Amino acid sequence: MNVHIFDSKEQASKAGAILFAAQLMDDPESVLGFATGSTPLGLYAELVRLNQEGIISFQEATTFNLDEYVGLEREHKESYHYFMHENLFSFLDIDEERVHVPDGMAVDPESEAVWYEDMIDEAGGIDIQLLGIGINGHIGFNEPSNVFSQATHAVELTESTIEANARFFNDKSEVPRQALTMGIGTIMGAMKIVLVAFGANKAEAVKAMIDGPVDPQCPASILQLHDDVTVLLDQEAASLLLE
Repeated sequence: MNVHIFDSKEQASKAGAILFAAQLMDDPESVLGFATGSTPLGLYAELVRLNQEGIISFQEATTFNLDEYVGLEREHKESYHYFMHENLFSFLDIDEERVHVPDGMAVDPESEAVWYEDMIDEAGGIDIQLLGIGINGHIGFNEPSNVFSQATHAVELTESTIEANARFFNDKSEVPRQALTMGIGTIMGAMKIVLVAFGANKAEAVKAMIDGPVDPQCPASILQLHDDVTVLLDQEAASLLLE
């Protein structure tokens, strides 16, 4: 892992955007893997700026999102489809047909997962994948487990993840209990991975990911085995690494 610690999340976000911009400049037809949540918002804002200033283009790029809640319509303000269009896609010169987010309203979530995995394979796999990390070490919605998941699949969310996401809903009871997510195998198949983490509440997970054993109880620890991972942290998320 290449670990970079910045004075602020704003600096880390700009560094992450530079990595994605460089990928697009090297290969305009890149397959980009995106994530949701508050962590990548600064990175997405920087990509929008670079695109609107004509420095990079998304016209030939293809995107796949990590995950989506099961049971939320695309127009629901807390769906990840809605999030990505509100914070990124609607501001880019990207063809809507090249944008892919799992369908949380699919009648059969497992069949949707298989279809999504096949779409990624048909696109040639992910060239560069953006990740955050949960306080329990999850990446995507791959929760702590006894084994590392492989392909895109439906998953039951843990109580800690439901608690962490409750702030986005009116009430904890509204948080979906299931999600569709790229599997660990899918994520590890990306040519490059960029993980961004901010805040003291992520410090323990970050330390386990970087310094701990490779253990499915901390799903992000598998990234130690990937050939090209860049980790971008602010001071607080890196605080336990600096002790």
